[in-house]
Amino acid sequence: MSHSIFCLKLKKTAEGLGEPPYPGSLGEKIYHHISQEAWQMWLNHQTILINEYRLSLVDSKARTFLLEEMQKFLFEQ
Repeated sequence: MSHSIFCLKLKKTAEGLGEPPYPGSLGEKIYHHISQEAWQMWLNHQTILINEYRLSLVDSKARTFLLEEMQKFLFEQ
């Protein structure tokens, strides 16, 4: 079921995600405040970061780096 939210990234009302894309309170925050369009923008940006920095998602430091970058990308303007 789709729902509309005010996207903090895009600064407009847009279609929300179908479910929280991340576990815990951060996933809930993303679900309630980030649109499908903005989430797709993040996924594209994440792919660029993984490729440019040659990150291995097995490495906990790489996962921490991506988590920090995701929060910056989605919530800091």
